[in-house]
Amino acid sequence: MKKEEYYVIINVVRKMTFVFKPSENVKKKMIAYYEPLKKEKTPPYAVFQAQDADTIVTLYESGKVMFQGISADIDVDIWRTMERNLNGKDIEIKDSSEKKKEKTKEEIENRYLKTISTAGSDEVGTGDYFGPIIVTATFVPKEKLGLMNELGVNDSKKVTDDKIKKIAPELMKEIPYVTLKLSNKEYNELKDKNMNKIKAVLHNKALVKLFEQNPNIRPGKIVIDQFVYPKKYFEHISDASKKITNILFLTKAEHQVYSVAAASIISRYLFLREMNQISKELGATVPLGAGVDADNFAQALVKQKGFNILYQYAKINFKNTEKLKEIK
Repeated sequence: MKKEEYYVIINVVRKMTFVFKPSENVKKKMIAYYEPLKKEKTPPYAVFQAQDADTIVTLYESGKVMFQGISADIDVDIWRTMERNLNGKDIEIKDSSEKKKEKTKEEIENRYLKTISTAGSDEVGTGDYFGPIIVTATFVPKEKLGLMNELGVNDSKKVTDDKIKKIAPELMKEIPYVTLKLSNKEYNELKDKNMNKIKAVLHNKALVKLFEQNPNIRPGKIVIDQFVYPKKYFEHISDASKKITNILFLTKAEHQVYSVAAASIISRYLFLREMNQISKELGATVPLGAGVDADNFAQALVKQKGFNILYQYAKINFKNTEKLKEIK
């Protein structure tokens, strides 16, 4: 996939605000990580406030943590991925950057989404230091709903990797799907690394290709797991030559919509396969996520092969890279 197909430079960068409540083990790692970055003054009811590059991080006594800044979405994805890897669950993240919208009629009726034909998309890799970003769009017709239930199709974050390796090939044989991969090399060449913009453009492109390759499909709904408000999503894809616009945005859509869950599983399966290939190329198992294991692996990799190896295998703008510059 050529990067010019999905990359558009934007001159206005929006400061973002995200809030979530991490598990205790993740919170402890967070406190340790931000210890050297703490600010002298702490806001009322806060455990600490730290500044990491252009992101302000505030941990409150309530256990909630707030990220504010231009690259806040990247920082949030890092800790979200750690939560998945350590605890096997996805954390609910509230985007306070824009005013909340009232629930639409479609959202109120989402309990019916597992009874109708749907198209949906989901992504993996956005919070991993190593490995590509993969987005998959699928179509699950009504006549395949029984199969989805039989296979135990659910959000990939709730399904073990061993089970994903078993059911993903079945899904890929049984339902129409399109997968796009953004390699680390392509990612690092982007000047605009707003992760929400990258995801929006890839989701739109995957859905467009799904309908182009399967012109006869007729979903009752087209669903995306909401990672940004609809207005901002459509701003992100405003320059795309082709757009899918009749979309229902749902939080935790992978729990409610089989097509999104199937897209999540296929994306995870292909991501794990990519990570296995990278591990073979580097001669060692490459860790998932962007935590301490990724830091240690990156340090050993740079010492062995030099700093430039990261441009091929890692996301250079992640905070992990800052820790490696001293051994360039």
